[in-house]
Amino acid sequence: MTDKLTVSVLGTGIMGAAMARNLARAGHTVRAWNRSRDKAEALAADGVYVADTPAEAVQGAGVVLTILYDGAAVLDVMRQAAPALRPGTAWVQSTTAGIEAVGELADFARENELVFYDAPVLGTRQPAEAGQLLVLAAGPSQDRDAVTPVFDAVGARTVWTGEDGAAGSATRLKLVANSWVLAATNAVGEVLALSKALGVDPQSFFDAIEGGPLDMGYLRAKAGLILNDQLTPAAFAVSTAAKDARLIVEAGEQNGVRLDVAAASAERFARAAAQGHADEDMAAAYFASFDEGPETA
Repeated sequence: MTDKLTVSVLGTGIMGAAMARNLARAGHTVRAWNRSRDKAEALAADGVYVADTPAEAVQGAGVVLTILYDGAAVLDVMRQAAPALRPGTAWVQSTTAGIEAVGELADFARENELVFYDAPVLGTRQPAEAGQLLVLAAGPSQDRDAVTPVFDAVGARTVWTGEDGAAGSATRLKLVANSWVLAATNAVGEVLALSKALGVDPQSFFDAIEGGPLDMGYLRAKAGLILNDQLTPAAFAVSTAAKDARLIVEAGEQNGVRLDVAAASAERFARAAAQGHADEDMAAAYFASFDEGPETA
């Protein structure tokens, strides 16, 4: 069996476009589709075939990779692709879709005789472009040879969480990881907002914690985006962070856990989006601290 595949990438946003490029650079034949075709056109320069429809994109594909906004979008697009899907095709579902949606997608896979892999990724624009994502994957071990070359092309490491993609073990781990990332992102924004309100130079805070257990590279990276007005292009957009935060809150509620910090994060991201920051980096949740609209750091 050759490790060079025909891979269909459905969704070429921040993550999908980078994944498609890295798949092409690894020598795979890549066929891509995006709802807004203009966002996919640049991939042609990397040898990616840009299709007009999901069905056209999946023609002849040995692996289909979906990386769209949410579970509902994935199901809609896969239904459009269904007439051209071949039984036995491996489906790598990398959208952060939520636990309930993963079950619905797995049902679709079963109905269409697809081999389903629940495979969300951890990382943002830079690691995606560098092919250094962390892939969290669940799916049948007997068919993993079909998807391992895909994971190797887009990620630095793959963590297998189970044999049954329908159980959503990979998505569950992704939600746990994202709960930490989103909480930390909002904490960065609040630290800078409070510094501004109290007339404290943020650098004095960084100096105070430098080298200790409270210091972290993520804090400094996200703070830098805010302080240096570098929120575009987004590494991970406010609107997507808001969606993920809602999924985290829902997962907690459905399993008897109250997640107050995640709920507050969802509210802050939604408020920042309403202020006009939806397409900026999620660090722009900083602006949600100011009721009168956008402020500068």
